[in-house]
Amino acid sequence: MIKLIIVDDHFHVREAWSWVLGQVPGISVIAQCANGQEAIEAAQRLQPDVMLMDIHMNPVNGMEATRSIREFSPHIKIIGVSVQAERSYVNEMLRNGANGFVTKNSPSQEMITAIGEVMAGKTYICEEVGHLKPAPALSRP
Repeated sequence: MIKLIIVDDHFHVREAWSWVLGQVPGISVIAQCANGQEAIEAAQRLQPDVMLMDIHMNPVNGMEATRSIREFSPHIKIIGVSVQAERSYVNEMLRNGANGFVTKNSPSQEMITAIGEVMAGKTYICEEVGHLKPAPALSRP
């Protein structure tokens, strides 16, 4: 059974994903968090297998929470989630330790696929963003 935590600052988004993913055999939604600070605390306490991590939250955003969780738990799989379908957000989440990225526009089946892929040790980037070219690297003098 995959233990899953959903992190999003919008209650209805958390509830919708919780309901959809709770119907999937083999997935158990063990908690919902409204911000990155709650996510860090829940990760320490509950040791989930996977976390769906919204990027834009206050007071601690998803990128900061992902970085913090990586400091104490390299085994928790983290999938960044955002309405933003920009490669720069994907790259930043991956740099902070995420294992994947899915937009909120992605169909539920793609989220289920993403969970399976990261559990298998792979990096998953949703189709909406996957076809975009990586952001150019900044040159340093």
